[in-house]
Amino acid sequence: MGNNFKMIAKTMYGFEPILAKELLALGAMDIKEGTRNVSFYGDNGFMYKANLCLRTAIKILKPYTSFKIYSEDDLYKQVYDLSWEEFMDVDDTLAIDATVHSETFTHSKYISLKTKDAIVDRFRDKYGKRPSVDLDFPTLRINVHIDRNMCNISFDSSGQSLHKRGYKTATNIAPINEVLAAGMLLHSGWAGQSDFLDPMCGSGTLLIEAAMIACNIPPNLNRKEFAFEKWKDWDADLFEKIEESVLKKIKEFHFSIKGYDKAPSAVHKAIDNVENANLSEFIKIERKDFFESEKENERHLHMVFNPPYGERLDIDMPVFYKKIGDTLKQNYPGTQAWFITSNLEAIKHVGLRPSRKIKMYNGALESKLLRYDIYEGSKKKANQED
Repeated sequence: MGNNFKMIAKTMYGFEPILAKELLALGAMDIKEGTRNVSFYGDNGFMYKANLCLRTAIKILKPYTSFKIYSEDDLYKQVYDLSWEEFMDVDDTLAIDATVHSETFTHSKYISLKTKDAIVDRFRDKYGKRPSVDLDFPTLRINVHIDRNMCNISFDSSGQSLHKRGYKTATNIAPINEVLAAGMLLHSGWAGQSDFLDPMCGSGTLLIEAAMIACNIPPNLNRKEFAFEKWKDWDADLFEKIEESVLKKIKEFHFSIKGYDKAPSAVHKAIDNVENANLSEFIKIERKDFFESEKENERHLHMVFNPPYGERLDIDMPVFYKKIGDTLKQNYPGTQAWFITSNLEAIKHVGLRPSRKIKMYNGALESKLLRYDIYEGSKKKANQED
């Protein structure tokens, strides 16, 4: 396969099929879905492109080696024996992220420490000097994953989580993660073929992600840096070519993207974030209460939003969710509405039957992404017209 190598894109629960589809569209090879990850093959240029363009990936890892271990000393010895000087110099910095699923190895922080000790001790014994740790912007970020007795070591090509797109400077009380927002939109079938509304837009994340999907704008174009930029084989010219090629694929968008929020502070934050993302020409934000709003025209409307769950805001949830259902029914004919909630009890008060329920997680909260089809006139009439 020439210069191609295996990579692993980490993602959220339930987003594996969407991420696999994204990878296929980008041109990845030998794509295999795992649990919260998708593996694939590509070259260095593809690794750059994956980091720039994937909407539902959290990290892109480049596997280095795997081996069996039976004790902490075993881990230390095998890590010590690896040729770390091929990837970093003694004056460089490192950071270790570890995850463990094992009865023998139970503390990820201790595994990180043991791995770090083995690497810096090798440098000290070889050169009389140790590399130092930099948790924020290291030269090399190393990922250690232990599953029972199998230890997998990878290089993290992304650095900070890819949900940190670089456009968000201001957030509201319960901001939605950018990868979660993109996954919700792609699950909903949003592709920029109609008007779009987020009626409870908060700091504007869903609006920004919706505009980037509609215009085919790479989601991580605004990021200040990726971890691979500090690698020894970093090719700045190749990265520039990749960036130019993806920018050429940006599309025009001929519909409207709108956001409402009744809190003035949320509206200001959303406008700031939209400006930071350079998307002000596509997105309009108004101070408006969704429950006092109505559909602005007869065109089909695609609606995706993240209402309060009752976790952080003191709201009468049954009443609030009933008002969501009533507003959709009475004021938004010809709309496909999607929203996410972890308040599974409150869903019963919407008064509409969802046509789809998709399980996902918002942080640690098990949630449902729900689809409601609001027809022009009655459902029966709509079915007769189909």
